[in-house]
Amino acid sequence: MSSGPAGGADDAARPGSGEFTATVIVNAPAAKVFAAFMDWEKQGEWIPFTRVRVVEGDGGEGSLVEAVTAIGPAVLRDELRVVKVNAPYEVRVVHCGKVLRGPGSMRCTAMSGDRTQVVLHEWFHLPAGPVGKIAWPVLWPGSKLGFTGALKKFGRLIEQGRLP
Repeated sequence: MSSGPAGGADDAARPGSGEFTATVIVNAPAAKVFAAFMDWEKQGEWIPFTRVRVVEGDGGEGSLVEAVTAIGPAVLRDELRVVKVNAPYEVRVVHCGKVLRGPGSMRCTAMSGDRTQVVLHEWFHLPAGPVGKIAWPVLWPGSKLGFTGALKKFGRLIEQGRLP
């Protein structure tokens, strides 16, 4: 076993086959959008059923962040290591928990009129072999549909002045 940039074991930093991209355009400058995204604890305001907290570090590079999604008795714990911050343009993470593993990034691209395009891209390793590949989009609450909806809510909260 080797320890990659995530600080976890084996190949968590290597892209997995559970890939999705979610995009939203926010009517706010990139610096404001980026600051709102990096406010880890407030992510629970726009990611359904999820509580997020920084468990190690200051939320910047090297920090360990935990997101716990609970729907009834089902609980999914996501641990991610912040591996690169290029404010106000990009943050890269590696999901390094027992179930969710793989790299991810969030990019902010400034557009005319103080608008920002936000692109969230994740490459998860799929659990449970072939069954995981089939069940992945249906079972995991962070699927493309779920995260696109969450990013839309994120954008609305920024535009309403409720984030950051």
